[in-house]
Amino acid sequence: MAINDALALVKQTGNLPVPLHLRNAPTKLMKDLDYGKEYKYAHSYEGNFVEQDFLPQEIKDVKLYEPGNNSTEKKIYEELKKKWNNKY
Repeated sequence: MAINDALALVKQTGNLPVPLHLRNAPTKLMKDLDYGKEYKYAHSYEGNFVEQDFLPQEIKDVKLYEPGNNSTEKKIYEELKKKWNNKY
């Protein structure tokens, strides 16, 4: 369901720009344009998690994944809720 929702969102919004902090900066110009500047590597943080947006600004609050009603996904839901402070 999440992939179908994501595909529908792309059809609706078209190609949105990748956030600057997620862009690779192999050239001086790209570095000067702040590509990759505020990227936070999750594995450098406790629990391998960092609160950082990964979607384009126009859709940053869109929720594409909804945990199902089973024991495993209930655990995932609780973990997401704890890490994201109820953002979604």
